[in-house]
Amino acid sequence: MPEQEQDRGQKQGALKRIFLLIPGILLCGVVTVVSLGIQAVEERVFDHPYIEALVVAILLGMAVRTLWEPAARWRSGIAFSAKQLLEVAVMLLGASISFAAILASGWLLIGAIAVTVVIMLAVSYGLSRMLGLKTKLAILIACGNSICGNSAIAAVAPVIEADGDDIASSISFTAILGVLMVLGLPLLIPLLKLTATQYGILAGLTVYAVPQVLAATVPAGIVSTQIGTLVKLVRVLMLGPIVVALSLLVARRRKTGTAGEGSAKAAAISPFKLVPWFIIGFLVLAALRSFQLVPDIAIAPVTKTAAILTVVSMAALGLGVDVRVLSTVGGRVTAAVTLSLMLLLGLSIGLVHFFK
Repeated sequence: MPEQEQDRGQKQGALKRIFLLIPGILLCGVVTVVSLGIQAVEERVFDHPYIEALVVAILLGMAVRTLWEPAARWRSGIAFSAKQLLEVAVMLLGASISFAAILASGWLLIGAIAVTVVIMLAVSYGLSRMLGLKTKLAILIACGNSICGNSAIAAVAPVIEADGDDIASSISFTAILGVLMVLGLPLLIPLLKLTATQYGILAGLTVYAVPQVLAATVPAGIVSTQIGTLVKLVRVLMLGPIVVALSLLVARRRKTGTAGEGSAKAAAISPFKLVPWFIIGFLVLAALRSFQLVPDIAIAPVTKTAAILTVVSMAALGLGVDVRVLSTVGGRVTAAVTLSLMLLLGLSIGLVHFFK
């Protein structure tokens, strides 16, 4: 009897915790639906979304938070959406990754993309730190600029345990410059006399999101669109090893910091204890996809689910952000993102001249 009562109490406690999450999750869901609707309108009017739903979600969430501070009954669901749902979304992204797709693009181009990403990670991080930004915010900006903008920021944030203010700051300012890149990049075609191949590589290396690459390359023709999308996808695939490396680094630093100098050289821990569960899930799904154990018919629904969960998480982050905090770092974040993007553009322009 005591065991049955204990089990009953545990079940009731679990149900109570679930019910406490519902109001906040529903609130994030409403913001998500509105954000997806705005993106749908953009797609209908412009064919491609210039401002993605996840950016709209975080901005709408911030607007709501500015006008109304959620009471305690909303906060647990908002926090759950911002962290746990984002981790699930990152894990599901692994199902869309195929290692064969990386190899098919050619070793020279793969190497050029990898070198560009690594260089820009170091440069962007260094610039951000020189401008006085916090370490976690500097990492988010570096990953956003170097890999795939908002998606990279959203994927890296739970690994380094970044707070909502840092995520909102990096995404908000990165999103603005991402749109400006889409609008301004085609002007370089006649200015630099770029071929379709060169412009496709340039767009793939510099534009943040895949839909934005399409928007930037469609005016230049189908060849630029195909090459730009391929380069962009390979660049996005760099997110996997970067996230794994960061998770290992964060876990090892945390262990070293808590263990003290005397045990800093303790026996190595298993990678499965260092890497977050959702990163392990990401790698497992990527491996299953690469060995064609994930059916093609399942890829679209899984990818769509991951995208929607990411938007829900961004809405939650926006609902937890105090705009006054953003104003204290706005100038430095803008400078860091702008300088990093200009350096990425310059490096990419130099690189495309090796590809005819």
